[in-house]
Amino acid sequence: MDPDPAPAPLATERLVLRPVRTRDLAAVTRLWTDPEVRRHLGGPVVESVIRIRRQRIVGAPGFHAVERTVDGTVLGLVTVERAGRKGETEVSYQFLPEHWGVGYAREAVAAAIGQALTEVPSVVAVTQEANGRSRRLLEAVGMVHAESFVEWDAHQVLYRRRRDT
Repeated sequence: MDPDPAPAPLATERLVLRPVRTRDLAAVTRLWTDPEVRRHLGGPVVESVIRIRRQRIVGAPGFHAVERTVDGTVLGLVTVERAGRKGETEVSYQFLPEHWGVGYAREAVAAAIGQALTEVPSVVAVTQEANGRSRRLLEAVGMVHAESFVEWDAHQVLYRRRRDT
């Protein structure tokens, strides 16, 4: 018996969150290099870092390709880091721009947070203060502004959701 089996995919009404596969690397690489996706994430990732990330992300725990159920298109990536910020479980996400504005990110992030909260007491997420879309998404999935600070030369906002919320 496998001592650490891969988690079962997480299904929502329109999506499946599952481990990243080799065939997802083109979409994931676009997430790392698209200037609009990376606008509030420090800009496009450099090629040397992309090569390392591509080798490490396939099947890595906590990294979920978000696939549209109807056609198998990879829309984005949701990451759940169990020992994230200050030891608290942290969720992060990136979606390709052509899939923005139709609720996929909200649906996927809500599912990931809901699943995490069955195992941990709280989940946090950090976004730049200037990223209004991301802030609205986090508030829509029940996260509450908990802290503001400066990091990476930008004003950041930390949101938290506790299990009982």
